[in-house]
Amino acid sequence: MKILRLIGSLVFVLGLFTAIFVGIPWHVIFAEDPAVPWWLRIAVFCILGGILLVLLTVAIEQRKGKAPGEKLPPSESLPRMLLLNSAEVPGREITKILGLVKGHTIFAIWLGKDLSALVRLVLGGELIEYTEMMGRARKVATDRMIAQAEELGADAIINIRYMTTSVIGSAAELLAYGTAIKLSSTVT
Repeated sequence: MKILRLIGSLVFVLGLFTAIFVGIPWHVIFAEDPAVPWWLRIAVFCILGGILLVLLTVAIEQRKGKAPGEKLPPSESLPRMLLLNSAEVPGREITKILGLVKGHTIFAIWLGKDLSALVRLVLGGELIEYTEMMGRARKVATDRMIAQAEELGADAIINIRYMTTSVIGSAAELLAYGTAIKLSSTVT
C-alpha cells in the first residue's frame, strides 16, 4: 500500500505542477482555440487520479486496521554521552558546568506526503508522515547538541528539553537544548 500511495502522490505532484506551471498560463494567455490541449487534460487526470489513489490506499489501510506507523524504525540511537532531563546525575557529582548546548533543525515533508497526511486528517488516524518527519528532526537536533557538548569536553548533558515550532505549511523547527557538564570520576 505504501508503494501505491507513493505512486499516487508522485502522479498528483507531476500533474499539479504541469497544470499550474505549464498548462494553465500557456492555455489561458496564448491559446486562441478554447479547446483544452491533450497534455493539459492528462495533467488534470493525473491530479485527480493521484488524489484518488492516495485516498484509496489510506482508506484500505484503515479498513484493514493496519497501522503503518507501527513499523517505524527506532529514531533514537545509543547516545555517545549521558543524556538526562533531570538536574542531577544519580551517584555522580557534577564537578563543572560547561554551559548551554543546543541543536537545531528545520524539517519539511514533500507535497506528496502532505497529501497523504491531509487524507488521513479527513479519515482519521495517526499522521505517520509527520511522526516520521519529527522523529528524524529530533535525532538530528539531538546529535547536533551532543556534538556541541563533545566540543566542550562534556561527560553528560542534563536538563534536556525539546521545543518545536511550526515554520510554514508542513515545515517544523525543532530545538534541543540542555546543560553540558563534567562529572566526577568516582561513583558515590
